[in-house]
Amino acid sequence: MTNIFIDHILEATWSQTLLNIFLLILCLYPVVGSFFWFAGSLSYRFLKTNKRDDNWEMIPVDQQPLITIMIPAHNEEVMIEETITYLFDQLNYTNFEVLVMNDGSTDDTAAIIHRLQDKYPRLRTVEIVKNKGKAHAFNIGMYFAKGEYILSNDADTIPEQDALMKYMNFFIHDRDMNTSAVTANMDVQNRTKLLGKSQTVEFSSIVGVIKRSQTSVNDSMYAYSGANTLYKKSFLIDVGGFRQNRATEDISIAWDHQMVGAVPRFAPNIVFHMNVPETIRDLYKQRKRWAQGGTEVWLTNIKKFLFHPIQRRYQLSMFVDSTLSIIWSFFFVITTVMFLILMGYFLITGNYERVFHGFMISFTFVTFELFAGFMQLLAALLLDHHGAKLKYWFFAPLYMLFYWMINPITVVTTFIPALKTILGFGSGTWVSPTRKSLQNKK
Repeated sequence: MTNIFIDHILEATWSQTLLNIFLLILCLYPVVGSFFWFAGSLSYRFLKTNKRDDNWEMIPVDQQPLITIMIPAHNEEVMIEETITYLFDQLNYTNFEVLVMNDGSTDDTAAIIHRLQDKYPRLRTVEIVKNKGKAHAFNIGMYFAKGEYILSNDADTIPEQDALMKYMNFFIHDRDMNTSAVTANMDVQNRTKLLGKSQTVEFSSIVGVIKRSQTSVNDSMYAYSGANTLYKKSFLIDVGGFRQNRATEDISIAWDHQMVGAVPRFAPNIVFHMNVPETIRDLYKQRKRWAQGGTEVWLTNIKKFLFHPIQRRYQLSMFVDSTLSIIWSFFFVITTVMFLILMGYFLITGNYERVFHGFMISFTFVTFELFAGFMQLLAALLLDHHGAKLKYWFFAPLYMLFYWMINPITVVTTFIPALKTILGFGSGTWVSPTRKSLQNKK
């Protein structure tokens, strides 16, 4: 009887210890994660030997592979003409076509495209009667594309002039035969408002640090940028195209490519300019879609990692990171609500000493988190575009205090919709955000 009692105590002690370790990991996750990305970005900069950031060559016209620039468009009358005109008049590449997938537009998008076809013979279009989403439009266009390579280019996205030439340098060598797609380095175009400036810092943190770190550790990455990525068409066909019922088809297909042994690439030397949300409402809607897409990918692949961890060992780090990110999001939301309720209770009961201690402990933790975030952002702004964005350092606190809070909230609020999608109730139908002309952004 005594032995059973002792075993019970030891078992409880071990359980409590494991629980404490798990809670400590969750508490330190954002701090440790920031330092990990910071170290990874430095590893990419100083230790990685096979990167091709500045080493690219001009491809003669007679050797240029045909590229299809595909623009999925739904009610894009404000942006479509300026984007198409730029692509044909400014890109330093000859052998390409532009294919616009007009996905059930009800505005003047179709009329604008037909008018531009008289000016640009290499402009083609496919009319889809009913709007069924970007992934559906892209999958249809994939079989109309003449090129061996397909550039996904959003209607509000402008790639740099040398983008196609740089992209193709990731496919033309023998070592590139397993490269499924290359995604570029996003930059914010509309920086006139506070949200635009703060997202400039955010994209440097996401792209400038995290994707570099993923490339340094795994020679791969977790997600493409749907706004501007060059795909090898054969690898799109190998995985059955884009998943049409997913919130973020670009994240999903990056994981699908890795599951078949293909290699996604990140090219920080290729820059494209994109339009970002300028209101809190539009920003929150965008982040909900991103959060739901990430959870959907995690739910889709969880069985593969749990039942075949050895087979998936090369992708295991991204699964572990995604798992911790989702668990931490719930942990953050739940503990924040509990903390506020507890502080409110202490205030009502007059226990001001507990309120003071609670806020001091929180302030200490937030200070460490902000320091780690500042280190990550500093590395991002220094590495991205050779330090050209360092002037936006002033807006870093807004990014860390606001975006770090909105991300876990969106993960929690979209978990059930993501689960419904995996169970077969998802929809890919899209609604284009409010656009502003490129001329109005300058």
